Amino acid sequence: MGSIRFEGIRFFSYPKDHEPRHAHGRYAETRVIFDLLPDGNVRISNRVKAVIPGNPSRADIRHILAVAAEHFNELVALWEKRNG
Repeated sequence: MGSIRFEGIRFFSYPKDHEPRHAHGRYAETRVIFDLLPDGNVRISNRVKAVIPGNPSRADIRHILAVAAEHFNELVALWEKRNG
């Protein structure tokens, strides 16, 4: 697993992971799986348990997605490094 940190959030990607291109973000007790879209945007993945816990802080989710969008290119590079 590869990881990087920005603004208190740990972002990580697993090797040989499945498409679509995505990353995981963890901030405080909130974990979000989000897709890295071809148009340069991020969005919460459409999958079961894309957000943990079931009653997350909405502010934490917004923070994770905002920082992910700001560091989109670095997160794509992390994905590419782990998944070619």
